[in-house]
Amino acid sequence: MRIGVPKEIKSHEYRVGLTPGSVRELVHHGHQVVVEANAGEGIGCADSAYRAAGAVIVDSAAEVFAAADLVVKVKEPQPVEFPLLRDGQILFTYLHLAPDPGQTRALMESGCIAIAYETVTDAAGRLPLLAPMSEVAGRMSVQVGAHCLEKEQGGSGVLLGGVPGVAPAKVVVLGGGVVGGNATRMAVGLGARVVVLDRSLTRLAQIDELLLNTVETAFATLDSIEHHVLEADLLIGAVLVPGASAPRLVSRELVAGMRKGSVAVDVAIDQGGCLATSRPTTHADPTYVAEGVVHYCVTNMPGAVARTSAFALNNATLPFVLELANRGLDAALGHDPHFRAGLNVHRGRITHPAVARDLAHPFTSPESVLLP
Repeated sequence: MRIGVPKEIKSHEYRVGLTPGSVRELVHHGHQVVVEANAGEGIGCADSAYRAAGAVIVDSAAEVFAAADLVVKVKEPQPVEFPLLRDGQILFTYLHLAPDPGQTRALMESGCIAIAYETVTDAAGRLPLLAPMSEVAGRMSVQVGAHCLEKEQGGSGVLLGGVPGVAPAKVVVLGGGVVGGNATRMAVGLGARVVVLDRSLTRLAQIDELLLNTVETAFATLDSIEHHVLEADLLIGAVLVPGASAPRLVSRELVAGMRKGSVAVDVAIDQGGCLATSRPTTHADPTYVAEGVVHYCVTNMPGAVARTSAFALNNATLPFVLELANRGLDAALGHDPHFRAGLNVHRGRITHPAVARDLAHPFTSPESVLLP
């Protein structure tokens, strides 16, 4: 199979779909890999490293898309890339379609076959291709939140861990999944007072046991969310409904009741955000103030630590890329219901139920579009 890797063009996105090591593995299995010039520059991988791994280097994204049967990216295609997609071409990347009707419409009109990293599952119901970036984003959320709390950044001037005689900041984490768990570990490590809210008592018990009673847990109800959010110095939105828009757990009125200079980091922004006041931002202009609260809502947070993120992502995605390349689309997805859950768009039809529901489009079962 011919596999294409374009250079990412989303604002301040430095990751790359395949590292040289991944390219070498694919070439070893008999596949051709076409990489856009300087695609790996942001993670310290020169074109020479890709050539040594067996890749063909081309000058433009147009050449990559034209040559590839399978395009492997990191972030969703940008508007200038929509015309480069073609009927029957496989696109494998993060998509986050539920809050993005424009991208969804463009993918449908292109006739491409779009598989989303974030909706591929495993036998335990986890999201193995989202997990590595969720780990990064969860850890980063505390790092950027602490920075935003600094007075010069518009924050309240509170040190996350406090000092002897001065109380630490209160960090409230909405969601105890991969993002929330990693955020919690980081915040506890920095000495903050941490509260995690989730609707899974099992998950709350796991966090409590893992962190040896250094964190407070609470079952997520309207009352508990309101109580803790109003007291938060740093609020981290870490909720996820696979494939669907994030639930809006924090109203504008609740944000307005927070202390001025508090900080909200909405990691759920890729799926629309879990605060009513959240809107997407970029690394170039990451924050804004709404209702007196500093909001950090960057849609590609892990791109800031591109080298760590790209290698972590490739560790997770390479087996799936190999499966697609070695077996072809129908065989790879047909025999594996967990991989099949990643199929979001197939030649003009939406094939993920949550995406179809949130965008009010007809749903086509993925089984019905794959050859037996």
